[in-house]
Amino acid sequence: MDQFTSPFQRAQTIVKYLKNELNEDERNELEAWVSANEENRKLFEQFKNENKLQEELKFFESINIQDAWQKITAQTEGRAKVVTLQAKMRRWWYAAAAVVILMVGSLVVYRLSVSGPVSTEITKESGTKRFKNDVLPGGDKAVLTLADGSTIILDDAQNGALAQQGATKVIKLGGKLAYDPANTGTKEVVYNTIATPRGGQYQIELPDGSQVWLNAASSLRFPTVFVGKERRVEITGEAYFEVAKNKAMPFIVSVNGAEVQVLGTHFNVMAYNDEAAVKTTLLEGSVQFVSGNNKSLLKPGQQSQLSKEGGVKVVSGVDVEEVMAWKNGNFSFEGSDIETVMRQVSRWYNVEVVYNKKTDELFYAEMPRNTKLSDVLKALELTGKVRFDIEGQKIIVM
Repeated sequence: MDQFTSPFQRAQTIVKYLKNELNEDERNELEAWVSANEENRKLFEQFKNENKLQEELKFFESINIQDAWQKITAQTEGRAKVVTLQAKMRRWWYAAAAVVILMVGSLVVYRLSVSGPVSTEITKESGTKRFKNDVLPGGDKAVLTLADGSTIILDDAQNGALAQQGATKVIKLGGKLAYDPANTGTKEVVYNTIATPRGGQYQIELPDGSQVWLNAASSLRFPTVFVGKERRVEITGEAYFEVAKNKAMPFIVSVNGAEVQVLGTHFNVMAYNDEAAVKTTLLEGSVQFVSGNNKSLLKPGQQSQLSKEGGVKVVSGVDVEEVMAWKNGNFSFEGSDIETVMRQVSRWYNVEVVYNKKTDELFYAEMPRNTKLSDVLKALELTGKVRFDIEGQKIIVM
């Protein structure tokens, strides 16, 4: 059984070993892990082999090593000194930097989270024939449907005023859509819908100043002016909300027959049809999740999960950074199975995923969403547990 509680802890201990900074307890833990099985021993030997590390560093040429090192030292209470990688740096520092890159770089898979060494043949082949039909990442793409049913393709539209909806002016500001209601007595309520395609995302500022970010393959239906006793919108897919405070007019999100009720707060709702549950994650403030007779009051760091069967449970201690990775421009997987990983990849790159064979391995990875599809697949292949082909708009998992 693994002596370490997380892949990060393993990497942290190996870095300290390479710097000769282990205390007795840490050394005993490392020795126990190395001797636990032959795969652990072989993997550890790779990190002791400077030539091997130099080979693998070439794969990460585009990564800013100093930034990567800053990320990891931020989690080690600042005990390590941040420096720039140079040709004349000491051997242990070079090796430590290599581990850092493998663990927290911009294109990284936590290879210590799975058993077995990396297949160098896979990574060599990855950059040639199999990935010749590469796919670019998604971007700011959406279609706006106005009250009369007419549509505006936002990625093609010029910045500035797009339409007038009742007393509200619709404005495009780069990758953001804004609604500016006039200060008149006119309270004509009409509805608009903004929808992102697979491979798209968009931000919108609602008439009350609330901010909404839509993930790929998502939609938001909303009134062009809020009147009455509540502010009600409806979503499909995934959206992150920063709701403007208004105690007199609660904000309500309708999703899959359920409701998220708030006054002013930050939260994320994930409600894709191909996911096992509707997940509402609270970052700041408080929200009440209501489904039938089930009511759940959430605190920051908690997540309500509504299953397809109608059951509701609340989970505490949720990894908020993982939940919000998409909004911050990243993929983040903390022990995710291959199907969970590939659902996110499929939506963002607008590709179909076909499985020749599935793996039971769990993936620990963090990488930017603004990179080509081949870079994401190459990083995942570093585990040595999965292999991909790209055929047009189709990914084959082997």
